[in-house]
Amino acid sequence: MKLFTEKDAMQFASTGKKEFTVLAGVIVTPGAKDVFSENQIKIIVSAQIAQSGVSVSASSSSDPVQAMFFSEEAERVKKEICEMGRRLWTREYVDGNGGNISYRIGQNQVLCTPTLVSKGFMTPDMICMVDLEGNQIAGSSKRTSEITTHLALYKGNSNAKAVVHAHPVHATAFAIAGIEPPACLIPEYEVFVGRAPLAPYKTPGGKEMAEIIQPLAAEHQSILMGNHGVICWGFGVEDAYWKMEITDAYCRTLLNAMPLKGDSTIPSDEVGKLLELRSKLGMPDPREGLKPVQLCEVDPWEVLRGKTATGSCGCKTGNESAKAAEVEVPEEAVQKITNEIMKAFGGK
Repeated sequence: MKLFTEKDAMQFASTGKKEFTVLAGVIVTPGAKDVFSENQIKIIVSAQIAQSGVSVSASSSSDPVQAMFFSEEAERVKKEICEMGRRLWTREYVDGNGGNISYRIGQNQVLCTPTLVSKGFMTPDMICMVDLEGNQIAGSSKRTSEITTHLALYKGNSNAKAVVHAHPVHATAFAIAGIEPPACLIPEYEVFVGRAPLAPYKTPGGKEMAEIIQPLAAEHQSILMGNHGVICWGFGVEDAYWKMEITDAYCRTLLNAMPLKGDSTIPSDEVGKLLELRSKLGMPDPREGLKPVQLCEVDPWEVLRGKTATGSCGCKTGNESAKAAEVEVPEEAVQKITNEIMKAFGGK
């Protein structure tokens, strides 16, 4: 049996409609009936049987926002968001009421998780809907306070369909250490995540954080947030979650490998093949078009052992790496200049 609760009734009453169509098989609770009575809303029983868990008949409302919010797609996604929230909590990627999930359901509409709720115990009726400016337009629960950061990713990449933010321990360890996870070590990470740049710390959910995150979305699906956590976008809710899971698994492996005296890496020409596969899957990567010698220019083991420093947005890659190679001075020239300086000062 499906329930139409007092909270659902309050949400429907906010539309100003005076007739509510309840599908056969849906139970309207006493609290919901009281809300309808107080707002002089007439209940009409339909012979149509409820199929997809939709409590309100979308056809009973001419409001396009409400129709979208209670559509079959929205009801499916709400359940999926709750399932991904359960996975985040089970994997200990979030604690307390941390983390948030969203899904772009329309050109200007985004479903998102509520604030101050454990992601492991959400129910579909808690999911909200906002516009691309962060204004809540549907849902009785208050939307997440960090929705602005999610919206920045949607604005930064039109292919972003869903966003997951969490605080997985291993990836967050890299984020608070100020180290971008080095590349050229595990093929699955190269294909499904690519680079996970490190964005500098800004107040979570603030305008400055959104301004930093938005341009990174064009070429990165997983982003480390300095001293905070990780945010990932995907082609669906589960895909965005997968990016989070792969990122943290990679960082966990690196942390376990750090004490070992290894030096094995994926050959740079092989990394190029992995990036070709990534491109065929429709995933962006800033390293596309680089020569093999540029793909693994920075030794990942040197990064892990703290011998090569990295800052925000990580090791030298892409055009930055190419430019660095162009201005490299030969050792012979350095020695010649040194000899001239020593000679000028009376040295031998």
